[in-house]
Amino acid sequence: MRLLWKLVILLPLINSCAGEGWWSRPIFTQEPQDVIFPLDLSRSEIILNCAANGYPSPHYRWKQNGSEIDFTRNYRYKLDGGRLAISSPRTGEDIGTYQCLATNLLGTILSRKAKLQFAYIEDFETKTRSTVSVREGQGVVLLCGPPPHFGDLSYAWTFNDNPLYVQEDNRRFVSQETGNLYIAKVEPSDVGNYTCFVTNKEAQRSVQGPPTPLVQRTDGVMGEYEPKIEVRFPETIQAAKDSSVKLECFALGNPVPDISWRRLDGSPLPRKIKYSKSQAILEIPNFQQEDEGFYECLAGNLRGRNLAKGQLIFYAPPEWEHKIQNTYLSIYDNLYWECKASGKPNPWYTWLKNGERLNSEERIQIENGTLTITILNVSDSGVYQCAAENKYQIIYANAELRVLASAPDFSKSPIKKISIVQIGGDISIECKPNAFPRAAISWKRGSESLRQSKRVFLLEDGSLKIHNVTRSDAGPYTCIATNQFGIAKNTGSLIVKERTIITVPPSKMDVTVGESIVLPCQVSHDPSIEVVFAWSFNGNIIDLQKQVAHFEKIGGESVGDLMIRNIQLSHSGKYLCTVRTTLERLSAVADIIVRGPPGPPEDVRVEHISSTTSQISWRPGPDNNSPIQIFTVQTRTPFSVGWQAVATGDTVPEILNGQTYNATVVGLSSWVEYEFRVVAGNSIGIGEPSKPSKLLRTKASVPVLAPVNINGGGGGRYELVITWEVNRIFIMTGWIQSCFIYYLWNCFIENEVNSTQCRQNQLLSAYCSLHPDNLFFSASGEELRHMESLFWSSCVILTCRLIFFLFTDFKFQSCYYEKLLILKQFKASHFQ
Repeated sequence: MRLLWKLVILLPLINSCAGEGWWSRPIFTQEPQDVIFPLDLSRSEIILNCAANGYPSPHYRWKQNGSEIDFTRNYRYKLDGGRLAISSPRTGEDIGTYQCLATNLLGTILSRKAKLQFAYIEDFETKTRSTVSVREGQGVVLLCGPPPHFGDLSYAWTFNDNPLYVQEDNRRFVSQETGNLYIAKVEPSDVGNYTCFVTNKEAQRSVQGPPTPLVQRTDGVMGEYEPKIEVRFPETIQAAKDSSVKLECFALGNPVPDISWRRLDGSPLPRKIKYSKSQAILEIPNFQQEDEGFYECLAGNLRGRNLAKGQLIFYAPPEWEHKIQNTYLSIYDNLYWECKASGKPNPWYTWLKNGERLNSEERIQIENGTLTITILNVSDSGVYQCAAENKYQIIYANAELRVLASAPDFSKSPIKKISIVQIGGDISIECKPNAFPRAAISWKRGSESLRQSKRVFLLEDGSLKIHNVTRSDAGPYTCIATNQFGIAKNTGSLIVKERTIITVPPSKMDVTVGESIVLPCQVSHDPSIEVVFAWSFNGNIIDLQKQVAHFEKIGGESVGDLMIRNIQLSHSGKYLCTVRTTLERLSAVADIIVRGPPGPPEDVRVEHISSTTSQISWRPGPDNNSPIQIFTVQTRTPFSVGWQAVATGDTVPEILNGQTYNATVVGLSSWVEYEFRVVAGNSIGIGEPSKPSKLLRTKASVPVLAPVNINGGGGGRYELVITWEVNRIFIMTGWIQSCFIYYLWNCFIENEVNSTQCRQNQLLSAYCSLHPDNLFFSASGEELRHMESLFWSSCVILTCRLIFFLFTDFKFQSCYYEKLLILKQFKASHFQ
């Protein structure tokens, strides 16, 4: 009965919380941190910060050493928002641990523990210190003896009136653990007064001890002796994760000992290790699990060695691996929460509800990091905390448990008013009212209650599913939700439509470039349903507005035919017609193959060229879906009109097989610049030509035509002018390099004369100058000799005869007479 009254009172609030998502539990944005307060500081107030978000806005309380602070009784403690202000701090009353509590209507959270401590350091006693007497070569320890204090200290020593601190070296060392000054081997220069300075950073104060005199004894010098370690690190050291660990080791001895370090397990020292100048301090920064183990310090000199060793033990405060999360459950449900943290040593767990420790009882079971609450009721709602703790720290994970209780309600999730399905299809109508505990669901069609059958299914989540829908399934459907707090109903309508079918799908087509085609796509559908057609090409949507030059949709409401005008090779591929309605999506695909003349051959190369032939090779271009059947080689020269087919092999011009990728071009003119290209053809037509080859010149050869219009006469005494004409376009076969003129003078003989005498006495020779209009031909040496012999054989019957020779890239020497000049080669560089 008592539980029912609780439900009656709390139900409206719980329902409000469940319905309004902006209600939220307190969440810390700032938690108090440890404070070490300097006693000598003139400041008279300590501030511990705490802040949290939440709605409604949280209010705050504080605990000191586990007890709640009564702000009405202690005037020195003030609450400013979430901040705790302590005025006129007192060591005896205020030292301890503090925790902040933030509370709103949804619950309370407890902050981490923050320690408040007071740092100080008192003055040294003014009593004079005893004199320390040592022999030269002996080691000595000068004690600092710091005064009472709290907080970390640092130490330094001065010598006589020198304001500078004693610097560490192989002989001298100041321990930051003991504060003492160690001199491994005393020298005469060490005699004097030594003063210890102690600084407490937290207390923000330094104090100076009385001087300690060091004098040298006069009764002799200390002999050599083995090292004696005076500064030892502890046998066991607890080292926190990520901390910086320092080990000190220093020895007295004569000679001055050397210090070295090693790990006893044989593994190398970490690279991150740092050493002091004398290697008396070994520092391990960012200490990790792998740095744990035994370390050894070795002090050695000529007289022996001494060892010190200790163990570093790794520890880590708790860190969360798994936190609890906000959970909303219905009344009478069961709660299971688990939290898990890592740490060394392993942490233990405690649970809190609204800032108070939770203990196991009849419905509540706590085992390590798990919390189980059975048969939840509204009073179990609140903010829970899992605390993980080891000897070094405690951490908290927070979450809200909201236990909900309400009658079914469709206001936030009503049934869909109109559900549309096609004949033969499946339909699911959801029914998910807000109800705590979960409502029992039943369905009606009109006034008829529905039961599960071969086509009708009542799903576990309350939804209604109808398989293979028929026209008779149309009508109103009502969901009825019931729990112990009430009943609710909600109704929606089911409308049944005809199915959409693609009656004329697109089909595979084989077309020639430049044609126009129509791809059909026609459907039958319910008249009340709007149909939308879309086409895609190779997976990309065709934009009919931007691609109007080639694509156009034709047809009426139920027709989505696609016309492709002037189809191109790039239009080959897959065409997908997609039909969309509000109820479904259908598609049909067809392949279109566009065939065209082949593309231009590629990589045309001239591999060899002579005076009249050349070797040509190439690679075929794309066949554009129709095999290449022929190739034709074309040339162009500065003297030709456009490109012309050329002979290759024995045919003039030759049409090459489509599997041939090289040819020998014949019938070329010598000493002419040529370009070559290749054209391919298939059953569709002749394609575009290849790119031209590089411009190349055929090699030079013998001229094939003689000069014309040879004339002579004029000139002065002892002078003869000779002219002739050549046709440069048709007879140029090489660079004209020289000409030579043979002539006879007064060699008219009526009777047969001795040809030898004629040749010896009457043969004259001269070079002629070259001019573009007098350009003639070139000849080989054998041809010249043949023409010369013909000339001499006719000498007996001619009155006067004139012969011309033009020479190219060779030298000529008469084989008959030594008096004939050797023809020297020279180039007429101004001719081309």
